[in-house]
Amino acid sequence: MNQFAFRPAAWLPCHDAETLERVRAIRREDMEYTNENGFSVQVVLDPLLHMVMDVFHRIYLSDVQDTPLTMIFPNQWPGAYSAIANMINRYNVSCRNVHAFAMDEWADEDGNVAPLTYGASLGYSFRTHFYGNIREDLRPDVEHWHVFTNENKANGVYSSIIEEVGNGGADVIYSATGWPGHIAFIDPDTEEFAADSLADFLKLDSRVVTQHYMTICENALFAPMGASGDVWAVPPRAVTIGPRDVVHARERFVMHNITNPGGDSWQRMISRLELYGPITKECPSSIVRLGKGTCFVSETIARPFGTWTCGMPNKDL
Repeated sequence: MNQFAFRPAAWLPCHDAETLERVRAIRREDMEYTNENGFSVQVVLDPLLHMVMDVFHRIYLSDVQDTPLTMIFPNQWPGAYSAIANMINRYNVSCRNVHAFAMDEWADEDGNVAPLTYGASLGYSFRTHFYGNIREDLRPDVEHWHVFTNENKANGVYSSIIEEVGNGGADVIYSATGWPGHIAFIDPDTEEFAADSLADFLKLDSRVVTQHYMTICENALFAPMGASGDVWAVPPRAVTIGPRDVVHARERFVMHNITNPGGDSWQRMISRLELYGPITKECPSSIVRLGKGTCFVSETIARPFGTWTCGMPNKDL
């Protein structure tokens, strides 16, 4: 077949044709590795189950060893958080030493942070499905379950709280990559996270940010916004941790597992760019590879691409 050459849209996080073709062509058997920073990729059936196990194990150790534990969490994962809380209750694990941080929250066009009374609030879900499901005698003061507010939204304030209670940074940050390559709401090519170099980018801390076009589209597919592509229901701005919080964490736990029932997924390509493309501020989630951690990739995300550009004949499409 004749190829149709074109340059991808200017607002996409990568334009290097060689890189795009290389990451598309990575086979399942070549996906696992460990880099020089101690970051590894593992392909598993269900990354979310590994997250539940990991979170519970760390909280359990913080109880029996009586050691502080600072954790940063993505939103929304109500099923996972409810399961963790259920195990905490069943095995009588105290969370007295835990400080848990939600990594982001919605904001309106003027930068006002969504209140916890807003039904689609990320902080509301974090505190309701996680903290609220932990038995009262096992959970700490609610202020240990940190969320963004108008009082802590100013540049660097939330990051400073993480570093203060975490002795320089979180013990672990749990995350997943977004469609334009974001981690939390650290989107590419936004004015608020503009930097002249990767080194400067890594110094940027928590702040209010304008969402990338693709981030708004992605969130319109999720349950809090109706799971119907209602982009008008997604707030235009957000407040988020910064790259500094990602790289200052002592360990990173990443999940790539977002798929539809039929197996199709918008995450399959950006997963490969994050894990096998260059580490760059144009794909913010790629900075997880700069330190110790693991990305758990589901078998569904690890499937080969179903397009003629990767060797699949037209008759099989």
